[in-house]
Amino acid sequence: MELGAFGIWSLGFTHGDRREAQKAAGELEELGYGTLWLGGSPGGNPSGDLVRAAELLGATSRVVVATGCVSIWEQPADRLAAAYHALPDQQRARLLVGLGVSHADFVDRYHRPRTALDRYLDALDTASPPLPPSARIIGAHGPRMSRLGVNRSVGVHPYLVNEVHTARARSELGSRPLLAVEQTVILHTDPDAARAQGRAMLVPYLKLANYRSAWLRVGFTDEDMAGGGSDRLIDALFLHGTPEEVAHRLTQQQQAGADHLALQVATTDRRLFTHGAWRDLAAALF
Repeated sequence: MELGAFGIWSLGFTHGDRREAQKAAGELEELGYGTLWLGGSPGGNPSGDLVRAAELLGATSRVVVATGCVSIWEQPADRLAAAYHALPDQQRARLLVGLGVSHADFVDRYHRPRTALDRYLDALDTASPPLPPSARIIGAHGPRMSRLGVNRSVGVHPYLVNEVHTARARSELGSRPLLAVEQTVILHTDPDAARAQGRAMLVPYLKLANYRSAWLRVGFTDEDMAGGGSDRLIDALFLHGTPEEVAHRLTQQQQAGADHLALQVATTDRRLFTHGAWRDLAAALF
């Protein structure tokens, strides 16, 4: 499964207007993006998490469609495997199922997340038929969770990280596993305005232990995470500037070891489809 160098990560694919999502998918494929990421966990659909993914697959012919990520607490493994196999063969060939453990703040029964994910992967392996490791990727930041990605999927999909994290992850993973990094971008040439937008987006994440631990491991401090985030933290996590300036910064993520960059364009309503920004980025990238 070839993800290409760049993809688009959007909550609009997961929670936005479904017809607009399908129209956007077709245009993004034509612009040259290799993968479309359904941001967050689709969840809440009794017929399976992959309904929206199937709609994007039906609206395209070449791109990979990925979930980033399905929460293991929301969907039983056998239901997810059944939803995967309900898709036509030609669509399954372009579907990458991202799996994650979410956060203790959002899940009442959150306990021993790595063990829970390991058991969930066991259940996917023993489902009839199974959801194979070749069709799944793990949302991971720390080394222990990343090892599950190496051993039991095609790789890992970290979120809100910088080049230092990417380089460390590549060193820990080795050369073979897929490292598909979410990267948020802000197409604004005023640094103060861009940082303000970044802080508005970052606030909900600052209290989450998984993210704080990941940032501490790469050299940020508790002071960097106070007051909505220091300029140093914001500039590391959110690439801002012109499309050309952002494209240059993206090469640094690639040089650090990212195989694929899932680009999320920051916006005031993350369910929106940022068509203009996607087009501007494509012109600078392809």
